[in-house]
Amino acid sequence: MNTTVTLVRHGETKWNTLGKFQGCQDTNLSNKGILQAQYLNKRFANNFDYIYTSPLKRARQTAEIISQSSNAAFMVELGLREINFGEWEGLTIKEIEANFPEKFIEWRNDEVNGPMCGGDLSIKKASIRAKKVILKIAKEHPGNNIIIVAHGGIIKAGLIGIFDLKMTMYHKIILGNTSVCKIIFDDKLSSKIITLNDTSHLPDNYDIKV
Repeated sequence: MNTTVTLVRHGETKWNTLGKFQGCQDTNLSNKGILQAQYLNKRFANNFDYIYTSPLKRARQTAEIISQSSNAAFMVELGLREINFGEWEGLTIKEIEANFPEKFIEWRNDEVNGPMCGGDLSIKKASIRAKKVILKIAKEHPGNNIIIVAHGGIIKAGLIGIFDLKMTMYHKIILGNTSVCKIIFDDKLSSKIITLNDTSHLPDNYDIKV
């Protein structure tokens, strides 16, 4: 009996459009982000059994829109919060590279830990957290269809943890706003990726922010 876990990145925020690292900063969806979430609502058409969300507003707002008119259980999971990027939050990638050149190079190239300045300290630590919570949710709902609404960073960290990837894979995966990644788990929690960064619910000419 397979269990389906669909990992969904939240809709667009103002900080996404500015290219800023949000991390644990609690930003709201933009008007465009709300529209993106409405496309998700149509895509899923209430065809799921459970929906979990990060406690941060941008993810929770997305999950609330997805689950409108749904009877599925709605649960907030603290372990799904975005990676805490410490001193890098509020900065763009170019600003991080300029202000933290040595740490930036190490973060981009270290295959074992992917260390960061403060916060969650490393991609590795975030991947352990994300893997633990995703597997816990899958184990608690065998045979069900589960949606998890979270953030680009912690979803990528979860994929790295579940599939035992090098930390540098974090920088090689693109997840647009409201992108969908689907994983199938069997009875032993062995997993397979079905889709990655699927934004087919958005119009063909939609501008995807990464």
